[in-house]
Amino acid sequence: MTAGTASSPRSGRVRLAWWAAGLAILAGLVYLMATADTGPADPTEVRGPQSHATVVFNASVIVFREGLEAVLIFAAVTASMLGANQGRRKPVAAGAGIAFAATVVTWFLVQALLDAAAPLGPRLEAITGFIAIAVLLVVMNWFVHKVYWSQWIGRHHRQRRKVLERGNAVVLGLVALGFTSVFREGFEVVLFLQNLELQAGTATVLEGVGIGLAATAVVGVLTFWLHHKLPYRKMLVLTGVLLGVVLVVMTGGTALTFQDLGWLPSTPLPFAMPGWLGSWFEVYGTYETIACQIGAAMLVVGSYVLAEQMKVRRPAKQGAPVARRPEAPPVSVG
Repeated sequence: MTAGTASSPRSGRVRLAWWAAGLAILAGLVYLMATADTGPADPTEVRGPQSHATVVFNASVIVFREGLEAVLIFAAVTASMLGANQGRRKPVAAGAGIAFAATVVTWFLVQALLDAAAPLGPRLEAITGFIAIAVLLVVMNWFVHKVYWSQWIGRHHRQRRKVLERGNAVVLGLVALGFTSVFREGFEVVLFLQNLELQAGTATVLEGVGIGLAATAVVGVLTFWLHHKLPYRKMLVLTGVLLGVVLVVMTGGTALTFQDLGWLPSTPLPFAMPGWLGSWFEVYGTYETIACQIGAAMLVVGSYVLAEQMKVRRPAKQGAPVARRPEAPPVSVG
């Protein structure tokens, strides 16, 4: 028992050290890109305009994917707040509303930061694309390792129980719980959309944001008011696949930007690629851009295979319970 207790803080410190090292490496790479010399290539001459529909689709998928996760978290947190406890939903909803407003403020703060970094020129698009891909890879890795959502929902139930045990501080705790449940998703959306905004402008990105928010609102209505049995498992898998497609598309565009700046070699394929592949899917006719996209896809698939091994196949061989995803929304408990 003592050893188990001692190992938990140690594993937490190891995890924190890994995160610190990863953030330090990311910051170092961003600094190198911000101060690096650029090649003579003009991106407007090499790169065709990205399709309006592609940018709208990517933005809407990102917003809907993160919005769906926020809806599921909110449903898990408030599922048992019925009867005498129903009034406790209001502080959680208030925290979620504050988080939504904070996400909007964060968007303008990030935009101001990017405006200040405008002298970086084409390097700014490369940096934002690189950061978006790095964060997307982390999110996708987290997604496939938590794709069996029982542990994920259970964690939020435990957080809710801790909050409800705080006595006089319960209202502030519920507000904080609603805020953190939503703002994390909103902050990720803000980061992901910056590269699209630099490529296609605010109006195009906001069009996709509107579609994603509308789809999220529909899911929210079906979940909280109509009590409709939604195919959550299929929705989670589908949105995860779509997010993987967005990752591969963004990787191709960022790799091409690196080529435009002279940071990545450009070796043409022995055959011509159709122009629409570049406009719609950021697939360009060079070995390097396609290799980067294949590498991103392999990382996601490899992470999924590893998660299957760790959470399903290995426990099954050992006769232990395997992780599972829920087939329906979180049920209310007394």
